[in-house]
Amino acid sequence: MTALLSHPALTPEALGSALSQKLAALERILLEHAPLLIAYSGGVDSSCLMALAEQVLGGGSGRFLGIIADSPSLPRQALADAVTLAQRIGAPLEVVETAEMEDPNYASNPVNRCYFCKAELFRTMERIAGERQFAALAYGENADDPAHLRPGSQAAREFSVIAPLRAAGLTKAEIRTVSRALGLPTADAPAQPCLSSRIPHGIPVTREALAMVEQGEAWVRSLGFRVFRVRHIVEPGLLRARVQIAPDEMGRIPEVQAQIEGGLKAIGYAAVEIDPQGYRG
Repeated sequence: MTALLSHPALTPEALGSALSQKLAALERILLEHAPLLIAYSGGVDSSCLMALAEQVLGGGSGRFLGIIADSPSLPRQALADAVTLAQRIGAPLEVVETAEMEDPNYASNPVNRCYFCKAELFRTMERIAGERQFAALAYGENADDPAHLRPGSQAAREFSVIAPLRAAGLTKAEIRTVSRALGLPTADAPAQPCLSSRIPHGIPVTREALAMVEQGEAWVRSLGFRVFRVRHIVEPGLLRARVQIAPDEMGRIPEVQAQIEGGLKAIGYAAVEIDPQGYRG
């Protein structure tokens, strides 16, 4: 029996034969490409991949290493949570600074902004792999992700980065199931794209704007909201925050609206709009 299927929470009896077959395929992929570097963000997919790699390759074996990119677009709390989770999993992790903010192609915030971010990360990982003799680069794309619509997937292809979860046919729902079985806190976590995604395309991404978004979202989170976005809207003569709350949490808005608006204005937004349509993903 494979290392994954011998785990008491991942047996065919626990997960069903179809999902177990995919985990067996994933194990073969990881073994075939080790030693490998894994791009890690602390999100649902990459956390599951790291946990499974630890089961297959062993956290202290030197056969894999997680790499998390630290830049102004990553909230400090998200970085801290990701590091803590890697430690809990027992997966080796290295935090590396990336310089996508220095790239005008990224900072100008085009529609394919994510391509330049991922290319910077993979370029950094490629350098580390060459210096330390890692055989492959991997990241957490899953079988549901439409590769042809994702700029990051283009960068992955250019740098020959493998996607073990996708290659094994694991869907997002299945990754959540496996994460739940392993007791990962990310099992039911909402998507958390980088802070730059809060700035409309065409509006430059700056450190100042990212800092405002980070502070704004920390404030809204402190009021008890879980799934939301603070959009950074730049208009002639006006800097506005558009707050989008998940529909099932919008019932709380009337009781804290004044606090939301007051906190965001204190951060520097001249106007605050609560989107009546809520957060739509």
